[in-house]
Amino acid sequence: MAKPKLALIPAAQGDKFYSVLPSDGVGDFTFTRASTGTRIAPTGLIEEVASGKSRLNYDLLNGKVVNCPHYLLEPQSTNSVLYSQDVDNAYWLKANCVIIPNTNISPDGTLNADKLTVSSGTTGVLYRTSMTAGSLSFFAKDINLSDGKFRVSVDGVGIALWNKDGSLYSVTVTGGTGGTATNGINYGNGWFRFSFNVTSGSVVNYGIEGSIGESIFVFGLQNESSFTYPTSYIPTNGTAITRAAESANGSGDAATFNDSEGVLMAEIAALANDLTFRLIALKGTSDDIRFGYRTTSNAIYVDAPNAFLVATVNDIKTYNKVAIKYGATGTKFFINGFELGVDADDSSFSGIDTLDFDATGSSNYFFGKTRELQYFDSALTDAQLETLTSWTSLQEMITSQLYTNY
Repeated sequence: MAKPKLALIPAAQGDKFYSVLPSDGVGDFTFTRASTGTRIAPTGLIEEVASGKSRLNYDLLNGKVVNCPHYLLEPQSTNSVLYSQDVDNAYWLKANCVIIPNTNISPDGTLNADKLTVSSGTTGVLYRTSMTAGSLSFFAKDINLSDGKFRVSVDGVGIALWNKDGSLYSVTVTGGTGGTATNGINYGNGWFRFSFNVTSGSVVNYGIEGSIGESIFVFGLQNESSFTYPTSYIPTNGTAITRAAESANGSGDAATFNDSEGVLMAEIAALANDLTFRLIALKGTSDDIRFGYRTTSNAIYVDAPNAFLVATVNDIKTYNKVAIKYGATGTKFFINGFELGVDADDSSFSGIDTLDFDATGSSNYFFGKTRELQYFDSALTDAQLETLTSWTSLQEMITSQLYTNY
């Protein structure tokens, strides 16, 4: 197979997305985020990353880091919880529970997780009466739950409950819209991150539904009104904190790309199946060739001169290897080793001089995870495209798509 003209393999944090090819830095993407952010570090712990620095983020499977890192791009989001880690603070109203602060090592590796114990009734919760529903999330760890459940709720609207092993027990929605929840994400050492999406209501509760004396550790409470899914953790200490939107643009130049024919490949995962356009684009003077997610559930599509191709995958939130071949013989679209679309019309175009993680420079930003990206300045054969987008082994596919195999 030909050597790629441009190759991005995430390996370093900084003010760039660093490309290994070309070696002179022309392939680097300029990165922006006008705030701090957090990532899952190679240790599996939550770690803060300075303003303007890209994030090498790691996936977790059964509480352990797996795979190579990916570059993470997220939209702007605000955690409206004013004290996300200090639940003993007077900001948090308490019902039927007592709090002992700083009693366990949290997912950020420090002694700042608080203990919540049911003191009366059957539901011990921290709550606020003035938060806006949306994506509600928190980290929790079982201490002595028997039949008790982890709980996130919005009074009068919905309740989500999880078993002590992190599995989803039930979701009940009695009003409003939303009401989605999944199994807790295992952060290791007994910690899970739980999230519940309800789009109406204002009395938000975090805690447990259980018997007197049952206890959990809590950390990292988050309320994001703009999203139906939890974004990366945004710590707060007395004020709402906003993580700025991220972008990565400006890779390559006119000498990097071939107007007549080429192949663009990426291994990517969406943050959510939220029916929004999230695109990666080769840009020319008159036309672009772009691919990514669209307003159809679990769809990946290609939009090129004289070609429009759409394919449905099982889950855009898992990693998919996508490749587009363009040229005088048309456009071909491969995903995970299979040809899923072809258009025989000429798809060559003029003046390609940049590769961006967006469609136009001001919209449809690619918010997601990128594990690799390659550009070839010549057409590849179908056999080469199949190899380029295939998993090298069953084990690679299992771990790359975060399946449990034991």
